[in-house]
Amino acid sequence: MDRQYPSAALERAVNEFAQLPGIGRKTALRLVLHMLSRPEPEVSQFGRVFTTLKQDIHYCRCCHNISDSDTCEICANPKRSNGQICVVENVQDVLAIENTMQYSGLYHVLGGVISPVDGIGPQNLEIASLVERVAAGGVTEVILALSPTMEGDTTNFFISRKLAPLGVKVSVIARGVTVGNNLEYADELTLGRSILDRTPFT
Repeated sequence: MDRQYPSAALERAVNEFAQLPGIGRKTALRLVLHMLSRPEPEVSQFGRVFTTLKQDIHYCRCCHNISDSDTCEICANPKRSNGQICVVENVQDVLAIENTMQYSGLYHVLGGVISPVDGIGPQNLEIASLVERVAAGGVTEVILALSPTMEGDTTNFFISRKLAPLGVKVSVIARGVTVGNNLEYADELTLGRSILDRTPFT
């Protein structure tokens, strides 16, 4: 089989980098060549970080955010408002909302949205654990902060139906975020305003 590069080891490294989201083969080659130019200890440290990543990362037992321990820093922070839970699709959305500095409650990471086309149903997401958190008491408002896509809206509707018997206030972020866009790509000002101008879910 013909190789695109003069070294099989180089080609293997480029192929691995090129599997990352948003990384084409030209960018992958540039990254690999950069790593080759660095001192061996730096390259070894780089490799060790990713080798141990899966073992070192935890998921918060409460909100399912990425954490260094069983409970994430947000859930463990006594200054956060325990009465509010902001429901998001993924960890990137937590980071995006935190960067706005407009929200001081807790989060609940679903791990995706309902998408029958992709084989993702409610049972594949952290919806049941959300209902359990609300049913346990102390929650006054659930803020649905999913991306304004068809899948996001479907998930919002499903969650609102599940929470309806519990009598908790359910709101949705304002549509300052362009319909069809992922939440993580919204600018901080727009996203922050969408959180502040949230409306009751109907």
